[in-house]
Amino acid sequence: MKAILNRLIKHEQLSKEEARQMIINIADGQYNPTQIASFLTVYMMRSISLEELEGFREALLELCIAIDLSEFDAIDLCGTGGDGKDTFNISTLSSFVTAGAGIKVSKHGNYGVSSGCGSSNVLEALGVEFSNNADYLKRCIEQAGICILHAPLFHPAMKNVAPVRKDLGVKTFFNMLGPLVNPASPKNQLTGVFNLELARLYHYLLQKTNTKFTILYALDGYDEISLTGAAKAFSNSSERLLTPQDFGLLPLEAKQIAGGDNVASSAKIFMNVIQNKGTQAQTDVVCANAGVAIATALDLTPIEGFEKAKESLSNGNALKALSTLQNLSKA
Repeated sequence: MKAILNRLIKHEQLSKEEARQMIINIADGQYNPTQIASFLTVYMMRSISLEELEGFREALLELCIAIDLSEFDAIDLCGTGGDGKDTFNISTLSSFVTAGAGIKVSKHGNYGVSSGCGSSNVLEALGVEFSNNADYLKRCIEQAGICILHAPLFHPAMKNVAPVRKDLGVKTFFNMLGPLVNPASPKNQLTGVFNLELARLYHYLLQKTNTKFTILYALDGYDEISLTGAAKAFSNSSERLLTPQDFGLLPLEAKQIAGGDNVASSAKIFMNVIQNKGTQAQTDVVCANAGVAIATALDLTPIEGFEKAKESLSNGNALKALSTLQNLSKA
């Protein structure tokens, strides 16, 4: 580790294989928490290279408990987090709206590290059970249209990193990796990232795969479509700007999409929105993100996806997806 840290501090980059081996060594318990923290800290102060990102991703996929959900042709809606914007759980709500529109969803998520209430925090508060049992997850996706892949259950090799990330409390390169290491390797993906440089890295990386994807970065810093301004959208064959006007909407203010102060208030916002009782701004931002997911999966325009998302919310199908998942959790 000392030799690697010295190289990184001199702004040298790791090869793909060296990056892969570092993650495997961490998983094997070869380094203490101080060394792991130092390794993570380097990448807060300098950019990650494409080879390093590929190596880290390869190791995590190699070490994870994989699950085959290929029969469902599912999509994952997962952001990196780490944008510091403290919005409500937009991508998680968008996942249920997408499921309600008839698109199967395999949602990868985790507890909040750099935010107060991550995807797993709010879903746990709403009584959703986390499991890595394949039969249970297939039952969820068949009946609810969505299954939840809670990251710690599929990436046990990262147990040495979790307490360090929690103690640091800021975004690390593991934020960058979350959307890239879904254990089901879904063939469709909507991914939000926290800066433009990372969006381009994702674009290079995902173009090497057989994934149909859209990568989002709002130009004012959000890791999703915020409707507070324009967002850059990268897909398999193009890149474009998405504006609120592309959804027939006027721009929002940041305070209109702010999250709760804690898990309980975040869960309350979540239930209001999914019951179609949220504010117009909350509904619009969720449907815009779900709309792009739907458009990605079905090869539609963003506004066509947006209309399907609004229908999923207004006809109660998004709520039905959540209720079914809650009932399956009790079974």
